[in-house]
Amino acid sequence: MFKTLTSDQFRDRIFDVLRRKQHWATAYFENRAITKKQLNIYFHQEYVVYIRDFSILLAQILGKNPPWEARRRLATIIYEEETGGFSLGRPHQELFLQMMKGLGFNRAGFRDVELLAPSRGYREWLNSICQEEDWTLGAAALTIFIKGTSGDPEEVLYPKAAQNQTEIEDLIKKHPLAQHQGLTPESMDYIRAQHMFAPGARKIIYDMITHNATDTDQQYKILSRLEEALTLWGRYQDGIARACGIRQK
Repeated sequence: MFKTLTSDQFRDRIFDVLRRKQHWATAYFENRAITKKQLNIYFHQEYVVYIRDFSILLAQILGKNPPWEARRRLATIIYEEETGGFSLGRPHQELFLQMMKGLGFNRAGFRDVELLAPSRGYREWLNSICQEEDWTLGAAALTIFIKGTSGDPEEVLYPKAAQNQTEIEDLIKKHPLAQHQGLTPESMDYIRAQHMFAPGARKIIYDMITHNATDTDQQYKILSRLEEALTLWGRYQDGIARACGIRQK
């Protein structure tokens, strides 16, 4: 028999899932051993699985008419994704493709990407949860899981002040793509936009979910879906690693 969780208890259970959002191949993709050919595979899958259509998936959730504060938050994210109105004035997917061009990848190659089987399974699950489930489930999958990292607990509990331009540029210089792939700062507006829009957003996102999911069944269904997301994401990352010829040591 499940018991209803307080908002803090529910948040902490979500943290338990996000702390496990770590994959053995991440360190390889972020070090100097990774090749452009391998990065090409990785970024094409990422683009089609969620980067290209992130705002479209969010709009499907918005269309379910959640409470006003949640609608406002979701609409704000969609606005930024589609226009860059709070950051650099350009859609995020365009900034991503600009970054890909900086790496030497042809823009046309991103128009017709064949998804790997685990990638397709993960994307189909995202489609289903956004189109067919309660808005809280889709919002948790997109805004908490996809956009979240294992560092979410610290970021939510101890939010930092917005970074100034100097701090952001320092992060750009230290980014693995700049250090190991020679990506120039001029091509990294996609990374800049993430930092410009992100400050304080994680706590707001968690509050949006935990303050609206107060029913016992709803809380545990969200936790169950986040566990599913973690499993499918792990398979998705495994599939990319296999396609790149990377083996776990």
